[in-house]
Amino acid sequence: MDMNEATRAFIREHSDDDVRQLALQAARKKDVDMTLALQQISGRQTARKKMPTWAACEDIVYPPHLSMEQCSSELTARYKAAIVAEKARRLKDEGVGSTRFVDLTGGFGVDFSWMSRSFDERIYVERNADLCALASTNFPLLGLKATVVQADACDYLHGMEAADVVFLDPARRNEQGGRTYALADCTPNVLEMVDEWRQKVRFVVLKLSPMLDWHKAVEDLTHNGESSLRVEEVHLVAVQNECKELLVVLATRGGEVPVRCVCVNLNAAAEVAAQTSDNVEVTGGSERFEFDVCEAKKARFIEISLNGSDLSSAALERVGVSYLYEPHAAIMKAGCFALLCQRLQLATIAKDSHLFVADRLVADFPGRQFRIVAITTMNKRELATKMKGIGKANITVRNFPMGVAQLRKRLKLKDGGDDYLFATTLADGSHVLIIAKKAG
Repeated sequence: MDMNEATRAFIREHSDDDVRQLALQAARKKDVDMTLALQQISGRQTARKKMPTWAACEDIVYPPHLSMEQCSSELTARYKAAIVAEKARRLKDEGVGSTRFVDLTGGFGVDFSWMSRSFDERIYVERNADLCALASTNFPLLGLKATVVQADACDYLHGMEAADVVFLDPARRNEQGGRTYALADCTPNVLEMVDEWRQKVRFVVLKLSPMLDWHKAVEDLTHNGESSLRVEEVHLVAVQNECKELLVVLATRGGEVPVRCVCVNLNAAAEVAAQTSDNVEVTGGSERFEFDVCEAKKARFIEISLNGSDLSSAALERVGVSYLYEPHAAIMKAGCFALLCQRLQLATIAKDSHLFVADRLVADFPGRQFRIVAITTMNKRELATKMKGIGKANITVRNFPMGVAQLRKRLKLKDGGDDYLFATTLADGSHVLIIAKKAG
């Protein structure tokens, strides 16, 4: 991308400044391409948090804000890279010589820059000419050898040579700019590509909206007439307890195997590791929970307390249940609550409350762990006694008739502090507040 020296100097000089304030100087900087300069400064500031490896390279050129907003973070890109690296190893073990990776929806190229590293031949495909130009500029700066192709994903696929792994991140907005979630409503429509995948590709990795019903996505892909594929893996990826991505990994060869579902929460520790290492194996550590779908279907809740009492508030206190567990966002999305309960020998508060209790600390629980301080009903006198001395708290609502704001107002509590309130409904239908502190 052409950029004069005055513009480069302005970017270097104001790399940490407020972009909105800099925009006010536009009229006074005749020799500076202010639109481009502001785009680069904003892009660099975003990249420092979102893609530190790219931000460390001063000459990287950034796209407009929307593309920066939509592109993957480096942390999630590294996670996807670990998935396809395992496929590349399998191919090598099978005696495949040169391996080929194709990204049919290249975008800004963050996912491509990490995922393609395990392959001998790397092809980036993108229909937007400006993004292709940025890819041609940026990939060499990152030490990445790749073929950049400006083309529509479907058109390229029609003439594509055989590939080992293909990646797609279909657009999830319609012509009016509204969000779409069904597979058939994405662009390109991946269901219409299945025939050609079967003929030309070994593995396909789809990045889909985390709002999508992953069970329905698996069903659509595996029961697509004669063109059905085999879904090997489903990955639900959260970052800092916010579900960010749904990844579906398909295979075109081999017999039927149970679908493996992986729920992972990439936390601050993983993010620091990603910034200080070239290793792509970001797994989430103890924040990872995986299972096969058949196993999850057979699991049953442990719906009574450890001593066989009903889960009323009085029973919880009587049997000495002392720890509360809240699954992380990826598990909440997966809905594998009965299996989680069964594997870790936890009792569930109630089937629809998605909170679990035990009389012991489960150190490797995939989510948040709390020590229960007290349990109270919504009775005014009981509330006054159990909540005495608590002026602020962190409130979570699970299967409860009031929202957080409404409950906070009723209890006259400020936000924050060391106390945590879980407003929920027990198996006997009673509404309670569980007062807790973080375990450990």
